[in-house]
Amino acid sequence: MKSCRTILLCSFALLALSMTMAPARKRDRKPSDSRVHLLHADRLYFNQRMHPTAQFLVGNVQFDHEGTLMYCDSALFYEATNSFDAFGHVRMRQGDTLSLVGDILYYDGLDQMARVRKNVVLRHRESTLYADSMDYDRLYDLGYFFEGGRLVDKDNELTSDWGEYSPTTREAVFNYNVRLVNPRPPKEARSVLISDTLHFNSRTGVAHVKGPSNIDNGSNHIYTEDGYYNSNSDESYLLDRSILQNGYKALVGDSVCWNAKDSVGKAFGNVIYTDTLNKNMFKGNYVLYDDKHGYAEAADSAVLIDYSQRDTGYVHADSLFLKTFYINTDSMYRMIHAYHHVRAYRVDIQAVCDSMVYDGRDSCTTMYKDPIVWQQGQQLLGEEIKAWRNDSTIDSVYVINQALSVERLDSVRYNQVASKEMHLYFKGKEPYLTVADMNVYVNYFIFDDDSLMIGMNHAESSQLKAYFKDKKIQKIWMPESTHVMYNPFQIPSNQLYLENFAWFDYVRPVSKEDIFNWRSKKAGTELKESVRHAAPRQKLSGTSDGGPQRVVVE
Repeated sequence: MKSCRTILLCSFALLALSMTMAPARKRDRKPSDSRVHLLHADRLYFNQRMHPTAQFLVGNVQFDHEGTLMYCDSALFYEATNSFDAFGHVRMRQGDTLSLVGDILYYDGLDQMARVRKNVVLRHRESTLYADSMDYDRLYDLGYFFEGGRLVDKDNELTSDWGEYSPTTREAVFNYNVRLVNPRPPKEARSVLISDTLHFNSRTGVAHVKGPSNIDNGSNHIYTEDGYYNSNSDESYLLDRSILQNGYKALVGDSVCWNAKDSVGKAFGNVIYTDTLNKNMFKGNYVLYDDKHGYAEAADSAVLIDYSQRDTGYVHADSLFLKTFYINTDSMYRMIHAYHHVRAYRVDIQAVCDSMVYDGRDSCTTMYKDPIVWQQGQQLLGEEIKAWRNDSTIDSVYVINQALSVERLDSVRYNQVASKEMHLYFKGKEPYLTVADMNVYVNYFIFDDDSLMIGMNHAESSQLKAYFKDKKIQKIWMPESTHVMYNPFQIPSNQLYLENFAWFDYVRPVSKEDIFNWRSKKAGTELKESVRHAAPRQKLSGTSDGGPQRVVVE
């Protein structure tokens, strides 16, 4: 009997000390009218000196309160206040799905509050919550810990300094030094989430983080201050300018969706996709990024920004696509497609066209359908334009069909070269040779050493080669040709411009902001694609009597 008293007194002292450490938890509540029932105890006695209002219970103690069964080795039962203190192998069972164990329990039947201390384990369905101290509110069906806790389910492990769990909703709220690991140890972690505030549903596996949070998933890193992470599907939905980073690639937007299993990210609203290795970025109100296949696309105010050169280049189109071929091999290369209403701006060069394709195999950019390129006072156009780069500078340009090169001298006079095809070659950023082939027409103004105009030379030939130095023509070569030299003040008005002359300065992008302002050519000035007739088809025709066959041209 003496040993039992000693155990109960020591346990009561520990309980009183632990209760003072628990934070106050104020909730609106109505006291319960139901009584706590003592179902069993091996021994029951009273001790007026030790505690005049308590029943001392020892051995296989069992209580019941509104269908919840509670077990312990020994207890102090305060029948007047409808409460008890329980010690040793404390267990509480509520229905078939909830159990709570610990070393010490104080239960208040009026408030329906259970306070469990030391080696606490709360089990509910597939979730287990471990803590050193826990208060379980039966009225609100809520258990919360405040000295560190660990929630484990079939897939995840959650730890934090403070938290609460509701068996009814299976919702958990964790605060301070929160860490979510998926899958749980001892398996190797695929994803690790660190935050200060996290809401987690153990049924759906969805975590909602608030405040600065980091998610590491293999080579991917996410920073968010408001986002959702689905531990079952490994998907994230992120808000408030969250950042998705993968090595040298980063994606940020007003909202970001990331599927870690497929390595696919989608971002919406003021999106920026940056590739610091290749020194380019996509912008738009919609961007999709597929890391496994090296694919990206942008739409809605889409812009490709290339900052690999000294002067940054900007390309806008209705839609932009980046495709990677033979990824993760030595033969890997990329292609960039820009579709419809393409406008490009760089300080030294500007361009417009309907569509554009960049091929990384030969660093060739091809512009389709009414392409126009400007460089300072020069304009170049044709049915199709190809430009090759050498490192960071243009190496050569090839204009296919209806080629026209125009250099503006003043508001009236223009140097003009028209031909079927045209090749331009550069050294550094400076042109050094232009070759025009087939049906070449030239209007060229000649100046003396004092920059006084001598006249205009009109020439027609099958080919032209113009050599440049310091952006000025040093020599022009043509084979057999016809020439007419006009006095600068007696140039016939119908000879001042070539037949296909056009100056489209009014559609030229004037700034990086202006690339979004599409301006169409004036009606009737669009290039009409030259007709390419197919060669006649030939077939063999035999005679009905089996005689020799003959060739018939259709």
